[in-house]
Amino acid sequence: MLRYLFSAFYFFLFVDNSDMVLAQESIKDTLQTHSPSKAVLYSAILPGAGQAYNKKYWKIPIIYAGIGALVYAIDFNQKNYSTFKDAFIIRTDGDSTTSDDYPRYTDDNLKTLFEYYRRNRDLSYILAGTLYILNILDAYVDAELFYFDVSDKLTLHSSPFILTSLTGDKISGLSFKIIF
Repeated sequence: MLRYLFSAFYFFLFVDNSDMVLAQESIKDTLQTHSPSKAVLYSAILPGAGQAYNKKYWKIPIIYAGIGALVYAIDFNQKNYSTFKDAFIIRTDGDSTTSDDYPRYTDDNLKTLFEYYRRNRDLSYILAGTLYILNILDAYVDAELFYFDVSDKLTLHSSPFILTSLTGDKISGLSFKIIF
């Protein structure tokens, strides 16, 4: 099994798959060598690497700030979950020799607190997975649009206008003009 995974990893990284072109892609310019599959693979292996491949370097700090915030949230919620769960177990174990570190909380309060931090920890894991998937999706979209022509041939112009109605009232507005 490990041999197959290594072979697939080697194939995607080191084999030039520019000759493997689908029928729909044969119309594309043959000089275009920017591969969306490489961007996806790079972002899947190392978040932000696909953005670097697409030359969108400004997105990398945003990705890592999100990762850092979510790692902090997971750690914070896990510590509080463990603390309040242990306090609840100590309180309800029936052993009189253990000391209660949270005497001001009731049993229900402790149970509510550890369930609250467990939910927040689980939500942080879900958000981390979502961020990982969005990182890959962003790399894919940027790679697909890498050669997209954003020139002055396609523009949107706006200009203000003032009309006079039949009753003599002034009507102001904004007009938009799309030029192809």
